[in-house]
Amino acid sequence: MLALADETYVFGSFQLVPAQRLLLNSGRSLRLGSRALEILITLVECAGETVSKDQLIGRAWPDTVVDEGALRVHVAAVRRALGDGREGNRFILSNPGRGYSFVAPVTRGRRQEAPAPPPNQPAPTGNLPALLTRVVGRDEVIGAIISRCSQHRLVTIVGPGGIGKTTVAIAAAEQMSASFADGIWFVGLATLVDAALVPTAVVAALGIPSTRGDPLTALAAWSRDKHILIVFDCCEHVVGAAAAVAEAVLRAARQVSILATSREPLRAEGEWLLRLPSLSVPSGPTSLSAAEALDYSAVQLFNERAAAVIDGFVLDDADVPEVLEICHGLDGMPLALELAAVQVDALGIQGLARGLTNRFGLLTRGRRTALPRQQTLRATIDWSYDLLPEVEKVVLRRLAVFRGDFTMEAADGIVGDEQIFSFEVIGAVANLATKSLVSTDISGDVTYHYLLDTTRAYALEKLHESGEATAIGRRHADYYRNLLEAVAPNDTAAHGFAGCAREIDNIRAALTWSARVLPIDVVDALSTARSEQRSKAAS
Repeated sequence: MLALADETYVFGSFQLVPAQRLLLNSGRSLRLGSRALEILITLVECAGETVSKDQLIGRAWPDTVVDEGALRVHVAAVRRALGDGREGNRFILSNPGRGYSFVAPVTRGRRQEAPAPPPNQPAPTGNLPALLTRVVGRDEVIGAIISRCSQHRLVTIVGPGGIGKTTVAIAAAEQMSASFADGIWFVGLATLVDAALVPTAVVAALGIPSTRGDPLTALAAWSRDKHILIVFDCCEHVVGAAAAVAEAVLRAARQVSILATSREPLRAEGEWLLRLPSLSVPSGPTSLSAAEALDYSAVQLFNERAAAVIDGFVLDDADVPEVLEICHGLDGMPLALELAAVQVDALGIQGLARGLTNRFGLLTRGRRTALPRQQTLRATIDWSYDLLPEVEKVVLRRLAVFRGDFTMEAADGIVGDEQIFSFEVIGAVANLATKSLVSTDISGDVTYHYLLDTTRAYALEKLHESGEATAIGRRHADYYRNLLEAVAPNDTAAHGFAGCAREIDNIRAALTWSARVLPIDVVDALSTARSEQRSKAAS
């Protein structure tokens, strides 16, 4: 449908000008994401009729296949912008199984210019940067962020480097723009080298006139009557100062909300956390077609970024096993997948999969305009590692000896020594988990920890550089030998060793290390001694 440049749909206090991609509320422009605005235009143009979900998806995502979850998130954004359901207002109704309909009275006309706001009521503004690429596989997470921000004033997105915290924060903030009358403000903290400059950086980003006084006092005074969302991006290296500023602002200004991104929590009063997961990858061995593999967001992202650098790139069924290997090996990490995808033109899919054994030397072609810590995979992890206190650096590199899951007891037995006591190991592992360098599984009776493959590869390099690899490998082998010895004499194999099923990767690694490091006659002697011990125990 072609619309006149000033053709306007009026409903309630709103004016919608489709040709200008403009939504006004009482004459004031509202920011709404491009897809959410396309959905609103489609519904208003068909006011009173049910518009199918497929039709709405076709309008908002004309060249992309998405699921209904993405549509629901954007419809929810439209409803929030219109205040649907508040004070008796009803605009959009859902017809289960069919679609959506716009039910408010709509009149068509020509746009009437609203008078300029008086000087003491400036138009809403902000400085939220635009995203230049499509956000892949994050609709559900973005919806969760928006929901959290509607309930809590301080929400922090946490996760390891390269997982896409900034991207989802900006995408969520963009969809919430209509909910904050005085705009959304983005404060990038990544380039700060002095935590004391955080208040000054926030004041500068918000455009607050500089004064000779305390910037935090000026910030609190300026924000007191504002209805804004502030995005604090990349807080981990100035986390204490960011927490202090966040608390001060939230206490002074009741209508201010803060959305932060960090590799660890701010640990500020009133903070709610949302840990960002990796993109989805099929678990375990599987045989998929290209179309089936593209249902997984990690594969989608890799495919899109490869197509962006190779004209005519198409994912074939024959490429799927190697692409899944790449996505698994890079832990579904968006930055790593993007760095890998741009190498397809030089290496091909199979060459790239083989080359991941040297991932830190290979994944080095980040955007020229990216921050230095985002231009290579190594720099991304260097950023986190360099922020650690020395004891946590030692613990992290020693944890690289584990294959797969490990318990805190195993970490204590292998990592601890006369310099690092048991309580320090426990504290360090807990802190590393908080800082997104160790992952934790609390789903069972026993809590297990593990390193992502990329983190482990990095830590293993550091372990070898430290000269401790042989000593820590021996401790690892000793620990799992003792674990098996404690089980075997007391239980039948079927019952006793079943309890060690989750330790199998570490047991295999210990056996491999023993066979590689010890002379073969020593291994044979140990095997003979073990058999003799079992015979004595049996008799």
